[in-house]
Amino acid sequence: MAYDDSIDFSGILDVAQLRKECRAAASGSGQTVLEMRAALLAVLRAASVEGRKRTRALLDEDGGGLACARRLSWLQDQLIQILHEVVAERLHPEAMEVAVAAVGGYGRDTLAPGSDIDLLFLLPSKNSEAMRKAIEFLLYVLWDMGFKVGHATRTVEECIQLAKTDITIRTAILESRYICGEEALVSELEKRFDNEIVAGTGAEFVAAKLAERDQRHQKAGDTRYLVEPNVKEGKGGLRDLQTLFWIAKYYYRIRDARELVKLGVLSRHEWKVFQKSDDFLWAVRCHMHFLTGKAEERLSFDIQREIAESLGYHTRPGLAAVERFMKHYFLVAKDVGDLTRIFCAALEDEQAKEAPGLKRVISRFTKRVHKIPGTVEFVQDRGRITLADPDVFKRDPINIIRFFHVADINGLEFHPDALKRVTRSLSLINDDVRNNDEANRLFISMLTSRREPALMLRRMNEAGVLRRFIPDFGRIVSMMQFNMYHHYTVDEHLIRSVEALSEVDKGQAADIHPLANKLMPSVEEREALYVAVLLHDIAKGRQEDHSVAGARIARKLCPRFGLNAKQTELVVWLIEEHLIMSMTAQTRDLHDRKTITDFAEKAQSMDRLKLLLILTICDIRAVGPGVWNGWKGQLLRTLYYETELLLSGGFSEVSRKERAKQAEEELFTALADWSQKDRRVYSRLHYQPYLLSVDLEDQVRHAQFIRDTDRAGHALATMVRTHSFHAITEITVLAPDHPRLLSIIAGACAAAGANIADAQIYTTSDGRALDTILINREFTTDEDEMRRAATIGRMIEDVLSGKKRLPEVIATRAKGKKRNKAFEIPPSVVLSNGLSNKFTVVEVECLDRPGLLAEITAVLADLSLDIHSARITTFGEKVIDTFYVTDLLGSKITNENRQGNIMARLKAVMAEQEDELRRGMPSGMIAPAPMPARRAQQTPRRSKAEA
Repeated sequence: MAYDDSIDFSGILDVAQLRKECRAAASGSGQTVLEMRAALLAVLRAASVEGRKRTRALLDEDGGGLACARRLSWLQDQLIQILHEVVAERLHPEAMEVAVAAVGGYGRDTLAPGSDIDLLFLLPSKNSEAMRKAIEFLLYVLWDMGFKVGHATRTVEECIQLAKTDITIRTAILESRYICGEEALVSELEKRFDNEIVAGTGAEFVAAKLAERDQRHQKAGDTRYLVEPNVKEGKGGLRDLQTLFWIAKYYYRIRDARELVKLGVLSRHEWKVFQKSDDFLWAVRCHMHFLTGKAEERLSFDIQREIAESLGYHTRPGLAAVERFMKHYFLVAKDVGDLTRIFCAALEDEQAKEAPGLKRVISRFTKRVHKIPGTVEFVQDRGRITLADPDVFKRDPINIIRFFHVADINGLEFHPDALKRVTRSLSLINDDVRNNDEANRLFISMLTSRREPALMLRRMNEAGVLRRFIPDFGRIVSMMQFNMYHHYTVDEHLIRSVEALSEVDKGQAADIHPLANKLMPSVEEREALYVAVLLHDIAKGRQEDHSVAGARIARKLCPRFGLNAKQTELVVWLIEEHLIMSMTAQTRDLHDRKTITDFAEKAQSMDRLKLLLILTICDIRAVGPGVWNGWKGQLLRTLYYETELLLSGGFSEVSRKERAKQAEEELFTALADWSQKDRRVYSRLHYQPYLLSVDLEDQVRHAQFIRDTDRAGHALATMVRTHSFHAITEITVLAPDHPRLLSIIAGACAAAGANIADAQIYTTSDGRALDTILINREFTTDEDEMRRAATIGRMIEDVLSGKKRLPEVIATRAKGKKRNKAFEIPPSVVLSNGLSNKFTVVEVECLDRPGLLAEITAVLADLSLDIHSARITTFGEKVIDTFYVTDLLGSKITNENRQGNIMARLKAVMAEQEDELRRGMPSGMIAPAPMPARRAQQTPRRSKAEA
């Protein structure tokens, strides 16, 4: 793909000196073949290391990615040429009759630091064993130098025969480049390949390479907006550009990509974009290989910061340096997509002109134009919308928006030529178009379409229309958020949110979010909901809170979109509050009355509550694969139903004491097949918090569990249950109460590799703890998950009984895990007495790590705090854990000095500043003594006054 002849190779390697040293190394008297190989290896390896060192220095100096790849290719050429010469001179003169050619990426005269060296050894039709020994010697030296060498040894005839049936071999030969040896063989191969393979098979090759590309995209996630993209194989990566060049070279019979401009396939501007994209992607790839010391192709979080620094990016208000770099990366990936569409359009036009005999092979490219009812600007070409004439957009720029609208209402795909013209007409979208009532009406019609609104939005976004039509949207196009929680760029996230809403709107996936599907038909402000979903993150990357800034943008955009004042206020409110339901559900105790009353004050009405629930579900589902699960759905449903009771006036006015007494009587009645004595004993075991928050079905199950444990004479026991719909597994622990019990259980779960999602903590009236730990499900089948849960349960029992030491099992678990150094989250601790009427709420936020929850709960125990409930929430690499606590007398923590001490101790353990012993587990937990059989008089973790 040679299109830069200005690269300077001087200073990388002194070729004459290296040739002299290699000849000297191979001329030792009485040398064996192995000794010669070792001598050459030492000289060549030193030259290679030094040459690569200088190449990296030049990359840091001039930033040229393609120049770096060319320099590495040139360096490799010199090493192979000199080695080949020495082999021919000192060992096998027949080596000069063998041609050595580069193929693959190396054949394009480009190499990344960790790339394979792909070689083709061409033998004459009459070849000898000496020739093969010469090839073998050369390969061994290259392997000993540490290169990954892909090679084939064939005659020209064998190459031609294999190329007829194998597209991969055909592609490799297409990019063959002479390095050394018998040049006539390479020339012969090129000539025969052109005449016998390429001629007349252009359409076949194009179809094969495009199908190969589609399969590669599917394997890589089929989106160019993954926040850890594959620079080589991903959508919008180097391989896509290389595919374009392969097709161009094969179909148009050209050797240099610059000729695409002369052929009219690309404009001069598009050719410059091609060059810049190629150079940028090569720079990123070369930096990745140099930094990691291997052929790393995934631009992972671990290296993004360093690559950004190497490429000279700096932090700006609202965006960190790494986020600016990644935004540039995704914009380049988008440019590659634009080039692909433009190229395919030109290719299709060219193929449509082919002779009739070829149409059998490329029937999908032949034109069959039909009128589209209701429009004269656009026509249908084999199920794809295209322009009736080239001036459709110039004549009326509103037609750019109308183009997508007509495609939507008629269910048409897009002709690449039409998309090319859209991309080249973006400058026509000005303020007149943006403020045009018809244009905005068409846009809202597409956004709220009952067909495929996300598909239309994605096509508009890829063509550059969305950023021009909604400039504020343009600011978040290709913007990534540097965290492990969000899997996509912001624009892709918003489009996927609309996709999730459309799914709910059409009544699909009711098994995933049944309540949202049930509520959607009753939503009156459907249009406002769609606008809110599309715009909810439109202000990401700004210095101020994106919810507040987004609401301000919505207040400006909604009237332009044709929404009335009431709808506008609703959209503004939804965007301003779009995080509150998710955060409340995941980080607050939903059985605490104050949680519900505070949230209900925000929601204000049932209509708003419905819309906020649906928006929240769509937002979470669009974050990335695996982020949404049934447990989050259950939390949102619980919050919705509890708030619905309050907003509809159905919240019970009966006192807690009366309701608890009624619950106790219901439990007594439910145990009808038990003896009167057991019914009385086990129905009176629980305090108010348990009776008022645990379902009767679970109360009966717990009673059976406790009675079975008592009859077996066990001091402690565990019970497990799976919830496949909620994607949660429940482990219930019965044990004598202990100040650090939750910490020990959390540590045991961490040691077993289980992520805790929630903890329900209760104390029985006879001094025992009945704690239910909810962990994230790992296996899809209940049998496998039950086995895993049983293992975790045994781990908890072993630690509680003293059979295993917690610091040791946690250390064993964490030993093989690589610490996450890519992210920095300053530890944060917030204490609030206003979030609950009865408890002090402690909220901690920091970087996640194995055993963290155990350490935090141990500190709370050290501080004589009684944990009543805990919410454990993970957002990628970040945890937000919330604890509802009191002092040992059941009172809130109001003393400012004590509050300050709590915050300091928690920040210290989160920052890993505690001593090594405490980091493993606090005193008193180092080797917990076996639990006594029964401690009936033990002080409960909840005071009776509070209960």
